[in-house]
Amino acid sequence: MTDTLDVLVVGAGAVGLACARALALAGREVIVADRHPVQAMETSSRNSEVIHAGIYYQPGSLKAKLCVAGREAIYRYAAERAIAHRRCGKIIVASGAGAEEGLAQIEARALAAGAGRLQRLSRGELARREPAVRGDIALFSPATGIIDSHALTLSYLADLEAAGGAFARNTSITGIEPVPHGFTVHTGDGAHLGARAIVNCAGLHSGVLARSIDGLGDRFKPTIRYARGIYFKALPAPPFRHLVYPLPTNASLGIHATIDLAGQVRFGPDVEWIADPYDYTVDPSRADLFVQGIGEYWPEIESAELVPDYAGIRPKLVEPGDPPADFRIDGPADHGLARLVCLHGIESPGLTASLAIGALVASRLEETPLPAPLALLHARRRGEPGHVGVPGN
Repeated sequence: MTDTLDVLVVGAGAVGLACARALALAGREVIVADRHPVQAMETSSRNSEVIHAGIYYQPGSLKAKLCVAGREAIYRYAAERAIAHRRCGKIIVASGAGAEEGLAQIEARALAAGAGRLQRLSRGELARREPAVRGDIALFSPATGIIDSHALTLSYLADLEAAGGAFARNTSITGIEPVPHGFTVHTGDGAHLGARAIVNCAGLHSGVLARSIDGLGDRFKPTIRYARGIYFKALPAPPFRHLVYPLPTNASLGIHATIDLAGQVRFGPDVEWIADPYDYTVDPSRADLFVQGIGEYWPEIESAELVPDYAGIRPKLVEPGDPPADFRIDGPADHGLARLVCLHGIESPGLTASLAIGALVASRLEETPLPAPLALLHARRRGEPGHVGVPGN
């Protein structure tokens, strides 16, 4: 080995940088490595930039807990650092049979998950808030907002470097071997280094990296699947002041409208399962599906022109047709390897939850590992291998 360090974080997206930042602020020597020349080149830079309220997630799940905690933390952080953001609010629109029941279920889940109370809007109240939106009834979430995700990740990186950490750009990690008192890490350019601790925040590639870790049980090497979501803009643009969402399905939150900080509206994402984690193709022919979905709440879409915008890819722990999975954070008490934490399936609301995830990972990195057989038994009893709760809960 040519060098050693305290903690290596693999992946410089929003969550990887938040983890590295939390560890550096706690006094750890941290390097965050990424295959790209700049931070947040994949999932973190190709999303809706929404600060989620935590409405849809299963009460008690990691997504619910970390989203609610992260939401408040990110609003405070953005205000302190003068990062552009806005609590614009979100409207969930429903029409026809099942509208009342569907919104009641969302209300109940949001309250149980700690996201707070949502405001009911009648048809008249909806028309006053968003005159261009059609719906029989709606819910308003005042805690939902938007943020400049690029400025956010730059700020995380600045905090990391100010605390003595470093960013290893253009650095791919090809293998990790547990050794006494740490790990030997192999890089794509043939270099080797020692690390006392490892955090796998590789996002779309977290499963591949987990499979390269000698001694990690097969149950802790999940297959990551890729769901591409594309976005369109409408010309002329709709005059929305809030984010506008239809009723969600098991597969997605539907083709919704989000607003950026410049006031531009975009529609998406949809869900398209793909094999290539770098295929950002935006197929113009999918506009017909968008028109159908958007027309449920904005009838003027029929006379507008949809223009392809961009695409993002989300790491999934489930197969097409399965219900959404929770975040998966595997620590020493799960897999039995000391000073190793692996994060898998960190999609939405990962950006919102990033500060809360960083704090959790920092606490889990030094937990006492169970012996390997007990770690496997512990995972089986929970029903989901590697699925953990927030410490103390």
